[in-house]
Order: sequence, then structure tokens, then C-alpha cells
Amino acid sequence: MMSQPAPKVIAVLPAFNAAATVRRTCDAIPKDAVHEMILVDDASSDETVAFATAIPGLHVIVHPKNHGYGGNQKTCYDEALRRSADIVVMIHPDFQYDPSRVPQMIAPLRGGTADMVIGSRFLDGDPRQEGMDWWRYCGNRLLTGLQNAVLGTSLSECHSGYRAYTRALLETVPYRRFSDDFSFDSQMIAAVARRRMRIAEVAIPVRYASDSSSISFCKSIHYGLATLKTLFPQEP
Repeated sequence: MMSQPAPKVIAVLPAFNAAATVRRTCDAIPKDAVHEMILVDDASSDETVAFATAIPGLHVIVHPKNHGYGGNQKTCYDEALRRSADIVVMIHPDFQYDPSRVPQMIAPLRGGTADMVIGSRFLDGDPRQEGMDWWRYCGNRLLTGLQNAVLGTSLSECHSGYRAYTRALLETVPYRRFSDDFSFDSQMIAAVARRRMRIAEVAIPVRYASDSSSISFCKSIHYGLATLKTLFPQEP
């Protein structure tokens, strides 16, 4: 009896002004856990593209104009599916999330126990000890609680950018119709939860530093309001 081939895993990196950390991020991705790496640069103003194209094995796509965080992810997933990915793991190239955790992130998907995996900063600790701002912490707790209550989930965090998906999920959820901004992630969770697809969580460490991307307080307020909007069904 022939064994089934291992699922093809592609890591996608939505990049914007990540020149200082893109090499470190790619070097830290366990190469025996992924088959390909794709970086989509969203019209960076620094040397992200120059540094990325010098990294062996990294497939680089450049947006001539900024598409936004959600728009960047759409290109990432479209390209990963086009390249026959069975599992797609998103890693931010600013090194805020630990790339070495990829094997743990994809394990529930490979094992068939989940359709989506979220890397949680709250599952095993308090991210304030690692430098998370108090207002970001409070906003995260409030929004996650509301999302759980409305969507019927029991997630420890809904706002981590470290995520992994099966091909079947990406072919089912209409992510191309989602927002091009940061509310894309919340729309994804809402769409997955409403379809009763399985979401698993993996505990991850987090790093807050000057070279890690972070949205401002004002943009966080806008993000929070946009997240609340995702709790009201909008899909046909």
C-alpha cells in the first residue's frame, strides 16, 4: 500500500519596510518544515526588495503600489494556491513572531485536527511582560471577548498575525472579498467560525522592538471599530 505524499507547505511573508529583519526571519524558518517561501512586498520605501531577492530560495513578488495589509495577504494566498500549496503559514518578516515555531503551527493542519491555526500570545503567558503596550493589551482582551461571545468561539486571542491555513479553507472562505486593511484578519476568523470550520491555537513567544511593525494608537482605534463591524454578518 502506497503512503500518501506529505502535504506541500508554503510560508508566505507579507512585507512592508522589513529590510532590517527579512533576512533574519527567513534564516529562522525551519527549512525542513516548508517546501517554499513567498514574500510579497507592498511597495516598501526601504531596501526590503533588494535584501529579499538576495535570499536563496525566496520567491519575491512586488506590488508597485501599496495594497494594504489585507491586500498583501490576498496576493500571498493567491500565489501559494497557484503554486499548489496544501498548507499555507503566514509569517510576518519583522521578526515579531518566532519563525522557528512553524512546525508547531502546521502540526494540527497536517494531523487533520484543524483547518486554521492561530499563534496565541496569551495561551501560556502575559505579553505585557514582553513589552506589549497596556492599551493594546486591553483592546485585545476586549475585542477577543466580544468576538468569542458573538462567534461562539473560545479563543485565547483573535488578533495574532501568526496564522496557518489548509488549502481547503482558503478555497472555501471568500477572502478575496475581504478588506484590504488590518480588519482582514478579523474577517477571516469570523468567516471560518460561521462556517463551523476548526480553529486551533498554538502558544507562541513574541518580540516587541523598534524594528518590529506596530500600528499607532489612532490606527488601533480604527482597527477596533472595523473589527466590531466584522461581528455582523455581511457575506451573502
